[in-house]
Amino acid sequence: MSHQINLDQLDVDGDVREAAEAAGFDRSTFLRNGALAGAGAVVGASVFGLPSIAQAKISTKNKSTKNDVKILNYALTLEYLEAAFYKAAVDQDQFASPELKQFAQVVAVHEKEHVDFLKKGLGKAAVKAPKLDMSAVATAISAQNFGATAKALEDAGVAAYAGQGPNIKTRAYVVAALSIHSVEARHAAWIRYILGGGAVGAKPSDYPAPKTFDKARSEAGTLKLVTSTGLLA
Repeated sequence: MSHQINLDQLDVDGDVREAAEAAGFDRSTFLRNGALAGAGAVVGASVFGLPSIAQAKISTKNKSTKNDVKILNYALTLEYLEAAFYKAAVDQDQFASPELKQFAQVVAVHEKEHVDFLKKGLGKAAVKAPKLDMSAVATAISAQNFGATAKALEDAGVAAYAGQGPNIKTRAYVVAALSIHSVEARHAAWIRYILGGGAVGAKPSDYPAPKTFDKARSEAGTLKLVTSTGLLA
């Protein structure tokens, strides 16, 4: 059974379409036929290999459609990494608990659908998936390491979306990004709970919701966290 997402599945209430129309895009083409590419905002894929996230040159001062493409490709690259990690973990099926297995199975579907959703929105402007170190991936998805790696990736995703949200110009893309950001936050809370953060007596730093306010991460900060997982080739 295919888990490829479409706009109708995500935008049940029509909010994304409404925001797209307000931004000047036809509802029938937004995130279906590559609205970003159609808007003349194609950016070469060479800009965005994941090891070069810190050099992606996303502007934090001058908002533009071209900058929006960079931001969404930045998000897409992170989603590629997460999707590949969870798919590998599910395929290997060496989980330390049934709870972790269920988490991985559900999140693997979510991350794949995030990838499909962003690729459709970017159209021809979408970057290719980064190369992974498969030896490192095998280590990361082992029974003893899966939980910690998943926690690091989910925390990175939440902070990365928060870091770039204020830089997005097009309202429709803000709506789309927020629809993913909240799900990533749920993932982060879920894995923290499974790892013991929901138990009485757990360390406050391990709680599913450990802070009153979350700190957003810059490109460089996200790169540092992601590369610490050792998954990049």
